[in-house]
Amino acid sequence: MESSRARRSRCVRPPRRRALMYTALASVAIVGGTAAGTVYVKAQAHTGTAAASVSSSSSPTAVAATEEASVEPVAEPTVDYDELLADAMESVTVPDDASVSVAVLDLDSGDSATYGDSAFDTASIVKVDILAALLLQAQDEDRHLTASEKSYATTMIENSDNASASALWRIIGKAEGLDAANSRLGLTSTEGGDGMLWGLTQTTAADQLTLLQQVFGDDSELSEASRTYLQRLMGQIAVDQHWGVSAAADGSAWALKNGWLPRSTTNLWDINSIGRVTASDGKDYLVVALSNGNATKEKGVSLVESAAKAAVSVFAG
Repeated sequence: MESSRARRSRCVRPPRRRALMYTALASVAIVGGTAAGTVYVKAQAHTGTAAASVSSSSSPTAVAATEEASVEPVAEPTVDYDELLADAMESVTVPDDASVSVAVLDLDSGDSATYGDSAFDTASIVKVDILAALLLQAQDEDRHLTASEKSYATTMIENSDNASASALWRIIGKAEGLDAANSRLGLTSTEGGDGMLWGLTQTTAADQLTLLQQVFGDDSELSEASRTYLQRLMGQIAVDQHWGVSAAADGSAWALKNGWLPRSTTNLWDINSIGRVTASDGKDYLVVALSNGNATKEKGVSLVESAAKAAVSVFAG
């Protein structure tokens, strides 16, 4: 994977906004008089209106005429948020063996930005996806979750319990069930892990941002009751897991799910975090931070927290 400095967006930086004013000069001939007047017409682009003033050289009978100014509307410059996020990520130190990808969406404006498009192991963030798939299946069957399903869901999300995740993984039909749900939820680059290896599901930051939109947005395949249920669980994460994208929140205004996985083949860590945060500007953001190749869990946590802060700074300043 490319380093954080190497991976840059393809678009050009947006031009700075400039206040524009157009001035038209029109000469007016006074019919039947002895003097000529001059009319100055000023038109401001942001209002599209014109104001005219007339100066006449002499005669009290001189009549000033004004000429309308035609002003073309000025298009708003296009902001390349991916480029702004790439700039913000320059401040994040990424160790040589590690890789990171982030994505952020401003829920107020709908604007978003993504940095990096590589696939990562999900580790335990897939538990949000597993529960979303279960809820979608229950909706299709016009039923509520069973008592055991609710118990599994609670411990899986709040405590990141792996046994509960495995139980629900079986119930949804493992990777086949997850992939079927994701095709409806709009995730196009996520593939369920083989067999019972749900933690090795592959995903991208952009796909996880899509999943969060399904959980926290109104335009969703999930019902309002399903979304509210998932949001509540993500807002009650166990105290020892209060890290990750929550670092970009103002106080405790967040809902999240973290994932951490030491890879036996490399002895390096996958550290991921997804969720919704309310930033210091009072607005809500959906944030995804994925990483791998971390020497320790602690270093991975520091990396995703720095990336989350950088992502939110693109919009919150």
